[in-house]
Amino acid sequence: MRWTGFTLIELIVVIAVLVLLLAILAPTLSSSRERAKTVKCSLNIKGLMSGLAAYDTENDSLPYGFNDDRALGVPPGDYAGNKQIDKVGWWWFDYLEDIYQKRKKEKNVLWCPANRLKDSTFDGNVLCGNYGVNQSICKAPTDRGFPGEFEGIPLASTSIRSPAETLLIVDAGYTLVNWWHATIEPPQTLNSTFIENTSYVPGVKINSERAVWPGQEHDAIDGRHPNKTVNVGFVDSHVDTKRADELLVIKHQEQYENYSPLWSPK
Repeated sequence: MRWTGFTLIELIVVIAVLVLLLAILAPTLSSSRERAKTVKCSLNIKGLMSGLAAYDTENDSLPYGFNDDRALGVPPGDYAGNKQIDKVGWWWFDYLEDIYQKRKKEKNVLWCPANRLKDSTFDGNVLCGNYGVNQSICKAPTDRGFPGEFEGIPLASTSIRSPAETLLIVDAGYTLVNWWHATIEPPQTLNSTFIENTSYVPGVKINSERAVWPGQEHDAIDGRHPNKTVNVGFVDSHVDTKRADELLVIKHQEQYENYSPLWSPK
């Protein structure tokens, strides 16, 4: 029996079918990748929450969000960040054993797999485009250049009356984040002297009206996860997925308010 091969018409039909199948499958594959990144991000936050909880248990408080006390010396793994845009000191993750050890060698739980930063300024900078701790809880020492409500001793989880409603860690533009970054009318002007001052919650609708650094626009405005959601770790150590706009802080007369998740511990 002799095989004469495909005719030109048959080849065109086969190619057309393959193109059609790829067109059908491409959105599904893309969606699957996005969902996988969201799951990995959630697992990262779970890992970070475990580290924070262990520190809290051992020290009766959560770690400082940032501490530039020179008496501490150089943190394990050297200073994180870029000295031109970041302050030099200890960040909250430098206090967590088993997390900082691999920070310089590989992208471990400190790195959000879904961040969308688009500028070489942020390459290799773990402080940008990953996860931020709530500065209302992980405070900084007094007289270190932070506003009053974020200065002082970090809180212990046992001192927070609504731990299941109070956010501790979240997808963020910078490793420190607070309620000022989730409102269009902050009580103090946010400037760009240090990149932390233009932190943000990815996907919040107000980000299109706020100043962000070049290369942050896609991450800030379009968000990281499907339907502009963010992964949130709460003080009681559970992790949930929320619409980014649920974290908005709204001004009512002279008060700034949000309901759930809570930025300011109650």
